[in-house]
Amino acid sequence: MPATTPSADAPATVQPIIVTPDLDRLQRFYADLLGAEQTSRVPEEGPVFFVGLRVGDGDLGIVADEKAETGSPTRILLSITVKDVDALLERVAPLGGTVLGPPNDMPWGQRVAHIQDPDGNAVNLTRPI
Repeated sequence: MPATTPSADAPATVQPIIVTPDLDRLQRFYADLLGAEQTSRVPEEGPVFFVGLRVGDGDLGIVADEKAETGSPTRILLSITVKDVDALLERVAPLGGTVLGPPNDMPWGQRVAHIQDPDGNAVNLTRPI
């Protein structure tokens, strides 16, 4: 597929949004593990439907839906660059996540650990070697 030049009305950013039955739990996981900071909340008062989080220089959204199923196979993988993959792994389980194996140095120059957040969403913690 040939590369194209984006038009003036092309999107400028992509924000992954996770749908969860337990927004508070998932927000705490990403805040405590990665230092994610809340940047927006909808509505501003009352039962929350959406929170926007800032994770490093990226954004992540979380939407509340009490009927959302967790643990089902996911087709999206969140890949998050961190300072120290190994140090974060010991914090995953106490925060409700799952470590799927030890970190590995990959041939493309990254150290990678595969984890799941408390809802079972696939997350890679990475850092350049």
